[in-house]
Amino acid sequence: MGGCTYSTQDQTLHSEGEPNPSAAPTSTLAPRKMPKSISVSKQLASIKALKKGSDLEKVMATAALIFRNSSDPDGTLEKATAKTLLQTQFRNFTEGQELKPKYREILSELDEHIENKLYFEDFMILLLSITVMLDLIQNIWSV
Repeated sequence: MGGCTYSTQDQTLHSEGEPNPSAAPTSTLAPRKMPKSISVSKQLASIKALKKGSDLEKVMATAALIFRNSSDPDGTLEKATAKTLLQTQFRNFTEGQELKPKYREILSELDEHIENKLYFEDFMILLLSITVMLDLIQNIWSV
């Protein structure tokens, strides 16, 4: 967040507020094949390549499916939806972070320019940004 965003749509960096020169953005994600009503765990189980996948591969696939299940048909995610996902799907990680200035800044960015949508790459950067600033990380590393 903060400064520039990266989108694989045209493989360039764009400063926030500058228009994306790509005339017709296309999604980097494959077309939807699984209906949203199927649980993420069942969707993961149906992906043959993940049967022998590592824990990290399964985590990334889970994040991708959650994004895809919540995204618009064009493969983008509304900022309000991203905020809701953070507050519901990431709540154990973000619990107690509400008063941290960086966390509040990230959430406030989701409230600004709500007409702008997030691509998958932007959503993953958002998740990583929040993860690295969490108090929970210290607890995880101390285990």
